Amino acid sequence: MSSSSAVNPIAASVADRPSAIEAHSLVFRYGERTALDNVSFSIARGEIFGFLGPNGGGKTTLFKILSTLSPLQSGNAAMLGHDLAMDTTAVRRKLGVVFQHPSLDGKLTVAENLSHHGHLYGMRGSDLRDRGAAALQRLGLSDRAGDLVETLSGGLRRRVELAKALLHSPELLLLDEPSTGLDPAARRDFSNYLSHLRDHDGVTVVLTTHYLEEAERCDRIAILDGGRIVALAPPNELKASVGGDVLVIQTGDPEQLQRKILQRIKLKSQIVDGTVRVERPRAHEIIRDVVDAFGDEIETVSFGKPTLEDVFVHLTGHRFVTEAEPAEK
Repeated sequence: MSSSSAVNPIAASVADRPSAIEAHSLVFRYGERTALDNVSFSIARGEIFGFLGPNGGGKTTLFKILSTLSPLQSGNAAMLGHDLAMDTTAVRRKLGVVFQHPSLDGKLTVAENLSHHGHLYGMRGSDLRDRGAAALQRLGLSDRAGDLVETLSGGLRRRVELAKALLHSPELLLLDEPSTGLDPAARRDFSNYLSHLRDHDGVTVVLTTHYLEEAERCDRIAILDGGRIVALAPPNELKASVGGDVLVIQTGDPEQLQRKILQRIKLKSQIVDGTVRVERPRAHEIIRDVVDAFGDEIETVSFGKPTLEDVFVHLTGHRFVTEAEPAEK
């Protein structure tokens, strides 16, 4: 994405590692609607990888496929050395999954939730008790083992979900919108623990998110829009791909102002959601020129360094939307 000739250390490191997931030409449809359109990607072992995009972009459908809840329709994928279409049982043994919607029983204690989950993986007796205690200790939940889940805060419940997913020591952790319902502090704590899992246990973490700050903390992200991957790179590399700083001008007639800016100042721009957006290195230097020339037509002007939302706008021409994905039929 970047024009720099310098080698990106994250990209170089990823290229040297064996892959955790390889997906090629995935297509998935709900009736006449295409949810995934020729999606291909590779995720290395031991990285935190995020799928970023608005609701309706294809994240939920992709998560269902990777978590083996939905079968492949077209294309092929391998996870941890197993064919996703042929070896789903082997894949499931190596997966830990945290769903967007809670999967805990609120009427059971924290320890009871972990115990029941362990039984699904054939764990019994002292092995199950030891693993459950270790998972709770790692997540700072040991003193809450006897508490009913329904009495816990949202952040603590999310940590219990993670402890449950890690109980059988998975090699790959899949998380669907893991920060939904958490306050910013709880989101940071959760992200910090994911980094700990990567750094100390070598766990590969794959998550979907629409939170830009959560995507910023991933090693690499794939931006999904309309069922397609429109970009895939480390967050900083994606932001560097935007053509400089971002100047956003609010005006009553954006089309007319866009034409005038091009004619008089020779600046190219985009119109996004009724605003005129200019991407240019050192854009702050032209604010005075724009205001002096078109002050009567300008309502507000804002300026900032590129964000991941700016990357999304740059690539798609529109902002994040909240259209829900269709239910599977």
